[in-house]
Amino acid sequence: MGSKMKVLLTQDIEKLGQAGEIKEVAGGFGRNYLVPKGLAVLATPGQIRQAEERIQARRRREEADRRDAEELAARIGGVTLRFTARVGALDRLYGSVTNVDIANKLSEQVGIEVDRRKIDLTDPIKRIGIYPVKVRLMAGLEPIVNVVVEAGDTTDEAALSDAEPEPQA
Repeated sequence: MGSKMKVLLTQDIEKLGQAGEIKEVAGGFGRNYLVPKGLAVLATPGQIRQAEERIQARRRREEADRRDAEELAARIGGVTLRFTARVGALDRLYGSVTNVDIANKLSEQVGIEVDRRKIDLTDPIKRIGIYPVKVRLMAGLEPIVNVVVEAGDTTDEAALSDAEPEPQA
């Protein structure tokens, strides 16, 4: 049987691990492939300790991010956002309500900035009604907000600032 050796990965290697991780590999694989190609270095006790500290720090950061996301999910889950827009025939909006509009209104209502890319809206909303919209905060955390689009007074231009008209082709 070949000997084993511990290496510190300097780059992400598919099916082996991520940069900064300590891995035990076959001696030949480490000596003949990983180290010469600069993908890993021989793991010394000092490097092992540093790698473990980095992994712990990353875990603490991920746990803090998850706690923040869970707190945000609790605050925005079930929130109702109301949009008033000018409406034409068949309850169709002049314009639409987009993920940017929803993110801005949600940020304004909850007081925490919400990235528009986290709003799971495949197509802009173009009719009045109630729409459940998912907010993808992180894996396993996807609270639903209710977007209510109502018909506004067709003469009041100030109330129409939420829905912008579509550009004419």
